[in-house]
Amino acid sequence: VVNQILFYSRSSVTVVNETTKAIVLRLRDGVIRDIERQNRKKENIRLLGEQIILTEQLEAEREKMLLEKGSQKT
Repeated sequence: VVNQILFYSRSSVTVVNETTKAIVLRLRDGVIRDIERQNRKKENIRLLGEQIILTEQLEAEREKMLLEKGSQKT
């Protein structure tokens, strides 16, 4: 009877340890995914800023070309 109790106790401890390891691994993976997501977000924001600047430059260049064409006609 004592051997059975010890066996069940060891089994319970093993299950708890394995469960704890699995939880820790999932948490770590979640943290890594969050960091990767934050890095992608920062990169996307940086790229968006570049696109905004390029769009403004393109619009200014178009406006300049239209003004030059208008002044050539007169």
